[in-house]
Amino acid sequence: MKKKKLNLRDLKDPSIENKVSSQLSIKEYIPSIFSFVMLIAGIAIDYFDAFPFFKGWVRIAWYAVAYIPVGFPVIKEGWKSIRDGDFFTEFFLMSIATLGAFAIGEYPEGVAVMLFYAVGELFQNAAVKRAKGNIKALLDVRPNEAVVYRNGDYVSVDPETVEIGEKIQVRVGEKFPLDGQLLSKKASVNTAAITGESKPDTIAKGDKVFAGSINLEGVVEVETTKEFKDSSIARILDMVQNATARKSKTELFIRKFARIYTPIVVFLAVCLTFLPYFFVDGYVFQEWLYRALIFLVISCPCALVISIPLGYFGGLGAASRNGILFKGASFLDAMTQVNTVVMDKTGTVTHGVFKIKEIKPITLEKATFMKYLMAMEEQSTHPIAKAILEYKADGSDYEATNVSEVAGKGLKGMVNGKTVLVGNKALMTSNSIEVPSETDGIVESIVMVSIDGKFEGYVTIADELKDDAHQAIKQIRDSGISRIIMLSGDKDSITQQVAKELNIDWAKGGLLPEDKLNEVEELKKQSGTKVAFIGDGINDAPVLAISDVGIAMGGLGSDVAIETADVIIQTDQPSKIARAIKIGRSTRRIVWQNIGLAFGVKIIFMILGAIGMATLWEAVFADVGVAFLAILNAVRLQKMKWD
Repeated sequence: MKKKKLNLRDLKDPSIENKVSSQLSIKEYIPSIFSFVMLIAGIAIDYFDAFPFFKGWVRIAWYAVAYIPVGFPVIKEGWKSIRDGDFFTEFFLMSIATLGAFAIGEYPEGVAVMLFYAVGELFQNAAVKRAKGNIKALLDVRPNEAVVYRNGDYVSVDPETVEIGEKIQVRVGEKFPLDGQLLSKKASVNTAAITGESKPDTIAKGDKVFAGSINLEGVVEVETTKEFKDSSIARILDMVQNATARKSKTELFIRKFARIYTPIVVFLAVCLTFLPYFFVDGYVFQEWLYRALIFLVISCPCALVISIPLGYFGGLGAASRNGILFKGASFLDAMTQVNTVVMDKTGTVTHGVFKIKEIKPITLEKATFMKYLMAMEEQSTHPIAKAILEYKADGSDYEATNVSEVAGKGLKGMVNGKTVLVGNKALMTSNSIEVPSETDGIVESIVMVSIDGKFEGYVTIADELKDDAHQAIKQIRDSGISRIIMLSGDKDSITQQVAKELNIDWAKGGLLPEDKLNEVEELKKQSGTKVAFIGDGINDAPVLAISDVGIAMGGLGSDVAIETADVIIQTDQPSKIARAIKIGRSTRRIVWQNIGLAFGVKIIFMILGAIGMATLWEAVFADVGVAFLAILNAVRLQKMKWD
């Protein structure tokens, strides 16, 4: 049988990638295993004095062979850093400490220090890879093929070759390869990979579908609306992978600190070696050099340098699993400082879709009243007309003729030989139709109807609150946010009503995008104010950009929001905002716990080493132990739950 040639595209196959990864992992551990066996054997021979010849150069050579597999890569990295002008790295510290141990005849300690350092690095690297892998695995569900309709038949092709407007077919259990619009009557989809929600979603013909979602029932057809590279899943994956490049202030501080801290430690180690000569009776160079080597081993900053970014990786991964995308570790930090939340109304705490709230006919039956109204609204493309036409009226055979639009007021036409007016109060007033005073107190959008010059009733239209809107405001407040503000382009009366219902501190409606921008800029001028703005689309983009933290709701449906925001709530649920705040705080808490642990233990053992109360063995166990505990603490983030 002819062997299939492996090409680059095959490497996208997770099974092949996992095999390659596991092979590489085993190879990574072989040098450490070899050094460990050699070290244990050497210590056993030393202890039992089993071989008389195991002395002098034989003993040195044995421990040198044990040292090289784990020590050479570190020395090599240290030398490379020195050539690049960076002298004081952890590689330099470990090289000096272990070679110094060999110089004073402490061969087993020299090997042990480097061995445990190498093992610690392996565990740290494994933890970082796992954290990165968890982030990638959450979103890297891009299908490898698309079944597209071409030349009268369905053919399997690379999704990257599918163009906008082509028809694709998705079978049961398969992933949607591109964003599109459903052509089939209905579909049941699992969007967990991109929204974090495990509950299946039923969508109807004409609804949007997103790449990476899984088709759960029957064969469905979709018309593509975006190219593969522009699909929601491809862009989200790219954002998450790039998020790790945006360092938090804590990470940047620690890296800068390590560059100052390391040369100071080396200088102190040199002083610890030579200064006692002038102050201590019976000075023994070897003894004080040994103490200096312990000092160097303990001072190595690798636990800090690795565990802190690992904590942020954990936070980014945990957020992604909860349907929240942070575009960088810096925004995890920024979220912890927010004390004022400003939100849009439409599409943020409401669905952004008009629904009939109340039907109030005066003399006609409700069904007859709605037939007149719907006959007129069939001639309109206004969003309110769409909401009215969703009303189910049996046997609607009324037809409107001679319909004309009265600018800014409504519609005028004939239905069943009667003159019908449909619109706002201004339309009624201009046609000398008396409107009941009860309508004056209505804050929702209202559509009035008159037939042959007589007022016949009205319909109120309102945008529905999202199911978790009340819960979201309560949780945001419970998380310690001092002010919650609503800024909306909708009518001020409606905005105030929604704000009152949700117990929001302050609200303002009737705002243009530039008005919202001015309001947020004024808030930011207030001392100590850190603002998070939550919006849902193009009109909110300027405010998302200037806020301390910009949060986009329903990012899958808004290209501009995805590009502008710092944080994206993929599930379109405002209750996730409080969860984002909690994840940011948990991440920061764990990072600072690691910083405190590392510095605390290091200071204690540096003092013990300097006064001769710690050995190299204790030093290496303390250093590796701190790193290991910091890693375990950081990994906790990947298991936490925020309800």
